[in-house]
Amino acid sequence: MNAKKVNWIFLAIVLLNIALVVLLLVVYPVFELGIVSNLIVSQMIVLVPSLIGVLAARDNLIELAGFHKFKISSALMTVLFTFLFMPLVSLINLISMCFVDNAVAAVSGEILDTPFLVMLALMGILGPLSEELVCRGIIYHGYKRTGTMMQALVLSSMIFALMHMNFNQAAYAFVIGIAMVLLVEATGSIWSSILVHITFNSQQVCLMYLVDYGEQQLMEAQDALTTDMMILAISVYLIIAAVTTSLAGCVLAWIAKNEKREDNLRAIWRTRKFKKEGKVITVPLLIAIVIVFFFMSLELLLV
Repeated sequence: MNAKKVNWIFLAIVLLNIALVVLLLVVYPVFELGIVSNLIVSQMIVLVPSLIGVLAARDNLIELAGFHKFKISSALMTVLFTFLFMPLVSLINLISMCFVDNAVAAVSGEILDTPFLVMLALMGILGPLSEELVCRGIIYHGYKRTGTMMQALVLSSMIFALMHMNFNQAAYAFVIGIAMVLLVEATGSIWSSILVHITFNSQQVCLMYLVDYGEQQLMEAQDALTTDMMILAISVYLIIAAVTTSLAGCVLAWIAKNEKREDNLRAIWRTRKFKKEGKVITVPLLIAIVIVFFFMSLELLLV
């Protein structure tokens, strides 16, 4: 697996996503995917091209993705890292809501109409597993084989963000992607990023069902937010995030030291290439990026 193959995989994922949207528009209202079917199909669209790419490259998926053991103490600190990192994610979400609607709130009604355990399994466990396998496993390590670790970090995080196909989630998904890569390098295991993703998504699902505002109430609450209220909320979260993100950085450093991987974490800032095989940015990647931005912009204009 290398950058060229990764870029083709991303283009395939984007084209399949667009094809699904077009197909659903054609058959609507005769046929409509429910939230459960939608989530399953979306994960299959991400997984299938990626696994085909790994098979075509004749790579060992377990070794490529980095399914290695790491210490229980590091795992516990990874959970702490997750909660310390959440205020920064909330801050970015709030800032993005100044320009676009909250994407999760838009489908909250369908989510809450589905049994809790079903959504917890799909959004809290299976979704994170498949997304981490693809983004931090296949895509990140594919880029890492071709270019610098920094290039791999930025590009894999960008792809993770663009896979969400909306500006709201893409904004904070990019930052989450960076944090996941840092953890993978600090622990030497993709299990750390899977743990973060499962913890983050599961607590979001639990909160939705505990609060149970419903789609209409959430959208009304968002519309009721004045500019002054948003500025106040952003200011408060800015202070909280500054403190908790700094603490998260300390936890990350502790994890790397605990796993004896400080040098691996520092290596991200170096420009040396581990294995030069070709260009990191290729035509398929550029085409995919243009398509995604066009789709997200069109959706923004039509809503």
